[in-house]
Amino acid sequence: MHKLSESDLVINPDGSIYHLNLLPEDVAQTVITVGDPDRVSEISKLFDRVELKKGKREFITHTGYLGDKRITVLSTGIGTDNIDIVFNELDALVNIDFKTREIKSELTSLDIIRIGTSGAIQPDIDMGTILVSSHGLGLDTLMKYYKQRLSPEDQNILDAVNQHFADLPGIDPYFTSGSSKLLETIGKGLQRGITVTAPGFYAPQGRVVRAEGKVPDLIGKLNSFKYDGLRITNLEMETAGIYALASVLGHNALSVNAILASRVKFEFSNDPHAIVNKAIELVLERL
Repeated sequence: MHKLSESDLVINPDGSIYHLNLLPEDVAQTVITVGDPDRVSEISKLFDRVELKKGKREFITHTGYLGDKRITVLSTGIGTDNIDIVFNELDALVNIDFKTREIKSELTSLDIIRIGTSGAIQPDIDMGTILVSSHGLGLDTLMKYYKQRLSPEDQNILDAVNQHFADLPGIDPYFTSGSSKLLETIGKGLQRGITVTAPGFYAPQGRVVRAEGKVPDLIGKLNSFKYDGLRITNLEMETAGIYALASVLGHNALSVNAILASRVKFEFSNDPHAIVNKAIELVLERL
């Protein structure tokens, strides 16, 4: 078996993984990820009991029980650069023997549900909608560094995306489906669509404050894409990276989006906390 080097897999002196500061036994089979560290306690306060609280940098973790179900809630911070850290370290915690530094012969597949905020880019999606991502479309560069094997269906959709975006400078997206299992359990009956993950909040999402963007009418270009009944519904900053790395590493992932803004109506919710709580309660009820 291949032994991972100390520089490839960094383990802290107490036996925990480098960034997350977690031990293998700290992680449940079901993981909820959130961007905001403060949102971790908003979820764990609804548990029947909490057995663990740990934190390092922006990575806050609570593990506890909802009834008999053990759940880990973990904050990722913003962006797919953080998703790269979180997903590789979660996978290492369950699929690498930290004593031997070898990959386990039997691999564990986690169920990972993101509860995050997002802006709708279709006029018929109202603020307050809880939307699940059928697919993630990444405009960032994360998957330029990993080998990804797409299904024929996903490749066909990506080809259609590339054709649609052919006239946009510097756009080279990646594409991944969400977990069919979680879409049918957590996502059953909810509105679905392709979620675009941008590498920033302002110009990469078509916003103009003072700095001038290079991509004219980005929102219009995104919301005009159609393929076999699919459309792009919303914008945020983590989903595509979550879906792609989960697929590469053999985990199930689903992104649940609390729609706080309409990018086409230029509106933002006056009660975002209530919408996020609605998404949290829905996910916990279905778990």
